[in-house]
Amino acid sequence: METVVKKLYEAMFLVDSAQAASDWDGVNKTIETILKKADSEIVSIQKWDERKLSYEIRGHSRGTYILCYFRADGARIRGIEREVRLSERIMRVLILSAESMSQEHIEKETPFMKVERQRQKAVTKAEEPFVTVEAEELSEAPALAEDQSFEAVLSEAEQPEPEESNEPEQGPAESEEDKKEKDAETGL
Repeated sequence: METVVKKLYEAMFLVDSAQAASDWDGVNKTIETILKKADSEIVSIQKWDERKLSYEIRGHSRGTYILCYFRADGARIRGIEREVRLSERIMRVLILSAESMSQEHIEKETPFMKVERQRQKAVTKAEEPFVTVEAEELSEAPALAEDQSFEAVLSEAEQPEPEESNEPEQGPAESEEDKKEKDAETGL
């Protein structure tokens, strides 16, 4: 009995975007069924991105790409490609050998994952509560004069407070004339 060596392959499946959006689980199930028929072990399957197609395929101008890594016997790849051509859900597939790819590369963030992460970050930021100001803080705020704009008050409030010093406070600097006058009075 001969042993079957399963190699790592990378497949990019192209499906109709409308179908992927409305029945994502069904599309995933179709891909999994095709790969399981070929006695493949799925390593990773994830949505890669949704894009406008260069030309229409089966009357569709947009497509969703699904990136899949799987282990299979090399002799079974033609059967997978044949099943995809017969499938009504999958428009195209490209299968490449991925033996030289590392696990890190397989787990790398896809463009879709990046957009989703950014969207989640924006949603989280939007859900943060607004800053509330206590009544005591309002009473300490500077009053707005009639001729003063709100922006002017804000810019004054943002000015750093002067640092406190342990040295005694000195008056305004004396001019040369003041010094001469003072010296004349004291007789120096």
